Amino acid sequence: MVERPDMAWFRAARWGVFMHFLAPSFPDGTEGGRAVDAWNRQVDAFDVAGLADQLVDVGAGYFFITLGQNSGFYLSPNATYDILVGRRPSRCSQRDLVADLAHALKPRGIRLMAYLPSHAPADDRLAVEGLRCTPAWDASKWQLRPGRYLRTLETDERLSVFQRNWEAVIREWSLRWAEHVSGWWFDGCYFPERMYVHEDEPNFHSFRAAVKAGNPVGLVAFNPGVREAFDANTAYEDYTSGEIADMLPVAVDVPWQAHPLGRSDDGPQFHVLTFLGQYWCQGPPRFPNALVVGYTQYVNRNQGVITWDVPHTPEGLIPEPFLRQLSQLESIEQRSY
Repeated sequence: MVERPDMAWFRAARWGVFMHFLAPSFPDGTEGGRAVDAWNRQVDAFDVAGLADQLVDVGAGYFFITLGQNSGFYLSPNATYDILVGRRPSRCSQRDLVADLAHALKPRGIRLMAYLPSHAPADDRLAVEGLRCTPAWDASKWQLRPGRYLRTLETDERLSVFQRNWEAVIREWSLRWAEHVSGWWFDGCYFPERMYVHEDEPNFHSFRAAVKAGNPVGLVAFNPGVREAFDANTAYEDYTSGEIADMLPVAVDVPWQAHPLGRSDDGPQFHVLTFLGQYWCQGPPRFPNALVVGYTQYVNRNQGVITWDVPHTPEGLIPEPFLRQLSQLESIEQRSY
């Protein structure tokens, strides 16, 4: 039985904000140093205090930020990553944006959460090979498939060496930020039976241990992809990843068509993640205010927590149309669970 941390603060928050702050797709032929300089300028321009004030104004209980994704550009330094990948100059930013966000958010009573894929950045061949994330099998869900990388050293079916490398990268960040990061959301856990569901390490147990190295009571979720139901991906996660896109699930409480929606006593905290724009970090608001408020209330009344993804300005601020929409959530009644 996995012992989960107290998630009362997460339930009490009721809803939070997610932001995909990622490097752009640099054109083919862009010299590496120029791309790195452009990324560092983008990270340096992030208005941490301005965003913190916005989150206070709309009443958000927590805030998610992406550390990086498929490009291989990350918004915090990591020496372990740089040693394993071996690129100079590093694609890890010089500014530790996570530390700066935590410093701004914590005094305002807003928790910080971190997003990271479960695999190497698919568009960065040097990182894929350096981290040994080179499966012989088709990992198209990761945008990785044989032929996009060289397998200079043999890897086992479970990518054990990669898993240990990735755990080491995560552990460095976790130890540095400690209690200043209250939770993690790992994307791309699409191959659990192949990689993590094993008695011996590396597995979900060792993955979880690396994440919690700096903050044992931090929360963790492992995302298996978009699902209609919100079953746990593994006993080792504390809350459901809850990714949804083109539908908003509701409970159907009839014997022949029962969809679980809610929090069980011994399972992970029920949680939903979706976007307010037309897609992740894109477009104008897709919902009327009443729907956003109503569905947030609906999830809360089913003992759940919901996270809304928003676009951002070049300075990392929430655009005005989304601020107006989020501000409607401030009036939602408090509810005890």
